[in-house]
Amino acid sequence: MRVGFAGTPAFAATALAAILARGFDVPLVLTQPDRPRGRGLKMAPRPVKILAASRALPVLQPASLKTDETCALLRAIRLDVLVVAAYGLLLPPAVLAWPRHGCLNIHASLLPRWRGAAPIQRALQAGDAETGVTIMQMDAGLDTGPMHDVERIPIAPRETGGTLHDKLAAAGAHAIVAVLERLAHDGAIRGVPQPVEGVTYAAKITRADAAIDWRGSAPAIDRQVRAFDPVPGACTWRNGELVKVWEAEPTVVAGRRGDPGEVLAADATGIVVACGQGALRVTAMQPAGGRRMTAAAFVAGRRIAAGQRFDVTPG
Repeated sequence: MRVGFAGTPAFAATALAAILARGFDVPLVLTQPDRPRGRGLKMAPRPVKILAASRALPVLQPASLKTDETCALLRAIRLDVLVVAAYGLLLPPAVLAWPRHGCLNIHASLLPRWRGAAPIQRALQAGDAETGVTIMQMDAGLDTGPMHDVERIPIAPRETGGTLHDKLAAAGAHAIVAVLERLAHDGAIRGVPQPVEGVTYAAKITRADAAIDWRGSAPAIDRQVRAFDPVPGACTWRNGELVKVWEAEPTVVAGRRGDPGEVLAADATGIVVACGQGALRVTAMQPAGGRRMTAAAFVAGRRIAAGQRFDVTPG
């Protein structure tokens, strides 16, 4: 069975590695064009391209799949199925109809909850008790197609975007191989329609999403910090300086309340910041242009003290 693959980041590379390890023939890999990355803004390949190159797999990097030229080029390649995982480009109807068995998507949520671009972060932000991976048949809608397999993953109390990403990547790799094996054995697969109820959308993460609004509750800000670790990193401002917050947890300060963003205590155990509801103890931070450090080191370098404040909004 000829299995095409479309994906770009590490989440997708995990699935591609599993497909190759199972011995499926992969005659084509689609991935996004290289883009400038890092402080030097040098052109750099992403994980799927790196893996494909190491296995000498044919790679195409079109900027769009909607041009007649690209569609004609793809349709000249015979595929039985196309696996899509965090590719980042929309598949037009001509591409969806290209492989004999259509396109299978590895989506990092329990559909129909968290359709869209950022299901891992949105599940953490919302305080979901569990999430998972859905293997779905792609159609013209946004993550609306029939489901072929579902793997459930509990969300740990101190889960981060990074740790949950790795769990879901492994689950997705396992699930897609199982579905492909079923397809190869039976010659066809039939999906189950998604439930009508329970639909939510995981909007793309923006800079505004990463900004901490200290008027929120301490548990909500804690979830925000964990959801955006390692990318893009929750952030706040102090005297106009951007500061990323990497580790924090809700805490209780007996007999002391302050305005949102006000520092209630600062010592070797961290910086306690008042929130709209409760308080948050910050234990790891990163100043703009600096390295990640403990909050204690941040306190020592900037002489943070009770009564000072972090801004609710930039500047």
